[in-house]
Amino acid sequence: MSGAYSSDILIVGGGLAGIVTALESLRNGKSVTIVDRDTPERFGGLALWAFGGMALVGTQLQHRMKIPDTPELALQDWIRFGELSPDDTLPMQWARYYVENSRSEVYDWLQNEGIKFMPAVNWVERGRFGEGNSVPRYHIVWGTSRELVRCLTSALHRANSSQRLTLLHEHRVIELERQAGALSGAVATNEQTGETIRLSAPVVVLATGGLNGESGECRANWPVDRPRPASMLNGAHPYADGKLHHWAEDHMGARITHAGEMWNYAAGFPHPYPHFEGHGLSTIPCKSALWLNHRGERIGPEPLITGFDTHWLCQQVAAQEKPWTWHLLNRRIAVKEFAISGAEHNARIRDKQFPLFLKELLLGNTPLIRQMEHESNHFLVDETLEGLAKKMNSLTCSLDVDPTTLKATADSFDANFHNGSQLNNDSQIRMIRHARQWGPDRLRTCKPAPLQKPGSGPFIAIHMQLTTRKSLGGLQTDLQSRVLDRNGHPIPGLYCVGEAAGFGGGGSNGKRSLEGTFLPGCIMTARTAVRSILRGG
Repeated sequence: MSGAYSSDILIVGGGLAGIVTALESLRNGKSVTIVDRDTPERFGGLALWAFGGMALVGTQLQHRMKIPDTPELALQDWIRFGELSPDDTLPMQWARYYVENSRSEVYDWLQNEGIKFMPAVNWVERGRFGEGNSVPRYHIVWGTSRELVRCLTSALHRANSSQRLTLLHEHRVIELERQAGALSGAVATNEQTGETIRLSAPVVVLATGGLNGESGECRANWPVDRPRPASMLNGAHPYADGKLHHWAEDHMGARITHAGEMWNYAAGFPHPYPHFEGHGLSTIPCKSALWLNHRGERIGPEPLITGFDTHWLCQQVAAQEKPWTWHLLNRRIAVKEFAISGAEHNARIRDKQFPLFLKELLLGNTPLIRQMEHESNHFLVDETLEGLAKKMNSLTCSLDVDPTTLKATADSFDANFHNGSQLNNDSQIRMIRHARQWGPDRLRTCKPAPLQKPGSGPFIAIHMQLTTRKSLGGLQTDLQSRVLDRNGHPIPGLYCVGEAAGFGGGGSNGKRSLEGTFLPGCIMTARTAVRSILRGG
């Protein structure tokens, strides 16, 4: 060993969960060491790049918008949509804790930290049959999740007035240590120099992120009874590789649960300037776009449309003959509906430019469309469907898309409007109309119209692939964020927070999330862990 550090609490991982754990610990007089694999400018992990949506229950903003939400209603939605089993005790406990405490533990707490929310609550994950969010709950951080990280990181440094914080960037914990049967810290390596250091601490908090940032781990955990595409993009953090999950399981008797449950995205495409190999961007799919298979045929019989059941969408995409799908739309749709998830491509919200945000909301996000036209080979534009089919085939090096098939697909959809807007009978049109009943969705969703309506062009085809994102499973923890062994007993001194803990209990979301439960889950598991540590575990 060529170096050593000592502190009251050792936190492995510098994402949102790790930052909140450190902040609350410092404020309570503890000395803290954070070990993070990434560079200083990427401190904050995946949260630094996320959009910043949060599912919150019973907030003042909901009240102002006359949204009648309660923890009881939210729990009912959560259990039904996530298909949680009553026998899955710990995830059920965490689900209940979330809905009962998200307002005070997250919404109120963040507002006290100076973080603001956009003045509207969005309605996502409604469920294909109304079994999802029965009311709008999706709150968006003004400034995106990047502002969230910035504010909490600033608070972290202010809380370090007594220099009780040690930050080790570009270091990787490779094992935990015990002394006389008790947890005593960890061993880490400097990934730049190869230097090995010992980190002494009686308490270790794992905030390492999820399991599926590494493709091999993701594929190994994929449920055998669900379709899996031949290739996928990576929208997770590449350091979320599950190695410490397995180390804790193999050497400390911890238990990984629900590893096969994931929150992936059905409509991603390669990042034009990737931050790592296989880096995928996830669109917020246009509700009015036609979702097509590799031949240019509309996927069905139930058409694919976003905003209702992401889990189901992913399974439909994964079941296709080839590992990609197409979105067919026109410029009229794209201007109003096209968006990319995350802070990077939502500059008006990220940089808190409200007048420009309002302008783009009302007049359309033309700059993003132009940007993708110039930067991405997967965003194709043409004045005719025949020309578009040629470009689609050129991209995939195939003759999969017959121009007559693509035209027939568009014609079949447009036939819904031949007798006016009152006599169509298409599931996608019905769902669009339902979405437009809610004001914030109406602003971002086109009124149904023919795809080939004169003046709506040119046509656009977006080449989409399934993109991995978050693990819904993780190390099993109790309601104090303590890691449990195979017998259900707490492992003394070992805690797990955020995505590494499946956002609580090793899988609190079940098979589906109500969307936006991840950032709050990181905050709540972290704050709970610190309270437990202060009580002595």
